[in-house]
Parts: sequence; structure tokens; C-alpha cells
Amino acid sequence: MAKIFITRRIPESGIEKLKAHGDDVVVSPHDRVLAKDELIAELKKDRYDAVLCLLTDTIDADVFDAAGEQVKIFANYAVGFDNIDVDAARERGIIISNTPGVLTDTVAEHTFTLMLSIMHRVAEADRFTRAGKYKGWAPLLLLGTDLSRKTIGIVGLGRIGARVAHHAVRGFDARVMYHDVKRNEEFEKELGAVYKEKLENLLKEADVVSIHVPLLDSTRHLINAERMAQMKPTAYLVNTSRGPVIDEAALVDALKNGTIKGAALDVYENEPELAPGLAELDNVILTPHIASATEETRGKMAELAADNIIAVLEGRTAPNAVGIAAR
Repeated sequence: MAKIFITRRIPESGIEKLKAHGDDVVVSPHDRVLAKDELIAELKKDRYDAVLCLLTDTIDADVFDAAGEQVKIFANYAVGFDNIDVDAARERGIIISNTPGVLTDTVAEHTFTLMLSIMHRVAEADRFTRAGKYKGWAPLLLLGTDLSRKTIGIVGLGRIGARVAHHAVRGFDARVMYHDVKRNEEFEKELGAVYKEKLENLLKEADVVSIHVPLLDSTRHLINAERMAQMKPTAYLVNTSRGPVIDEAALVDALKNGTIKGAALDVYENEPELAPGLAELDNVILTPHIASATEETRGKMAELAADNIIAVLEGRTAPNAVGIAAR
């Protein structure tokens, strides 16, 4: 019987799948983010064959060493894995896996929720109404901006970015341009999308800039003060990828100074903290990293993480391995 440690409570479907496989599952007693020293202490309490971790867990060499040589896999409950030192895992022969694909539609939907909400001033209007300020219909009350037939700039054409582009063209008759490290001519033909090799050229033309890149050294502060200054003063910035892709302090200044018209964020540079002044602005919508938070998707993520663990325990290749072990 294999023993598996889960760093925080996840949907039961994933836990039940592991138990049905005959594994002994231990879930952290703390339903919160574990500090690194707490995680190490939990892992040292027993000998585990696998760990199911979250994107909020810092998984590095110290954590791998605390887990011991018997651990075969750290299955990340997320599509991203920037919280894990993959090189350190590879050196120790530990497999790393993630949960891609199952959250594509959900995150794309949330991206459009944010776009429409900021452009139609939904959150601002909600606050206005709840405060008792609504005195009746008026021609100029809380005028927003149409999304239909606008130019949408997709930064990062992975699964989610491509799905957002699909919705933009098919649902809103939008013009799509995209920036990515490589060109996708088939995608261009399908949706009439325009490739922008230089990010600056996309920023200058887009009415909405939607971020869908992973967090890498090359994408940290990809959107900074200089690049926001290249955007239209009527443009909106939307981020459902990783917070540090945007220089949040620079974003606050850009929103205050009218450099751009608005922003909608689901992720933050120093989660859960916000840059000073961000929460006080009316021209930004803030959601607490919930782009994949539907019952259906979070359950599928739990099951996929379990599938990755079961495969490795059975001597098979994890369906979504991202770190190839040396041993």
C-alpha cells in the first residue's frame, strides 16, 4: 500500500480515486497555505510515496530532501508549476506533473467575465446601486465600452489563450492579434488572427490585452511601465495567468494617471497581498485567483492529479509529467 500526502484539502473526487486504488491518503490538517518549514515538518512525520501539492506550496530541494528518497512524484494541483524547482526534482529522480487541459474552458470563461465586467463597469455599478445612489435611468449613467468588434490582443497562445481567441472571434466578432514565442499559421487561418512578432506592436493596437503566458524569468514584469505606456489610453488589461507577469506598482500608476482605461486581475504579484492603492481604484476589477474555480473543473483537476500519481505508482509514465526523472 502506497502512502500519499496531500498538502491541503482538495475536492473529494481526487481523494476517493486514490483510496479506491488502495492507497493510504493523508491530508494536511491545516486547510491553509503551509509555510515551507511547516510542509517540511509534515513530510518528515512519515514515509510517503507521493505528494499532491498546490501552486501555493514552495517545492524546492529542501522539501524534496525532507520527503525522502522513497517519494516518486510530486503532483501539482495546477496547470502552472513555477512553484516547483523542476531541476532539483530531476536531479533526485522525482517526477513532477501538472493538471493541464481540464481548466481551459473555465479559465477562458472567467477571462471573458473579467473583460465584460470591467468594460461594462459591472462591479462599479453594483457598488453604486448597493450604496443607494441609483435614482433612476439616465442617458449618461455609468457609460461603458462595447467588447464586440474590438481588437483583442492575446499574449501567449497556449490552450487558454487560443480558447479566449476563439470566443472573441466566434462570440463577439472581434479581431484577434497574438504574440507568442512561435507563430501558429494554422490558428491564423482558422480565426483570421494576426501574428505580432513584437509585443510592442500588439500593445499599440489592441483595445483589450489578455495575458496567458507562464511565469518564467523572461515573462516576469513582461508588462511594465514602459509597455503600458505603449497601450492605448482607451485600452484594458486582463490577467488570468500569473501575477508577477505584470509590474503591479506600475499598473497602479497607469490606472491612476489614465495611461490605460482599466484592468481586471485574477492573479497578483505578491499573493494574497495587493500593491498599495490597487484596491481603492474604481477602474480595476479584482477576483481572488478563482479563474478555474468551478465545481466541475476543480474536481477534474483533483482527479487528474490522482491519475498522475496512480500511473507513477504503477510504474507507468504520468499522463502529464513535466519533469523527467534521472533515475
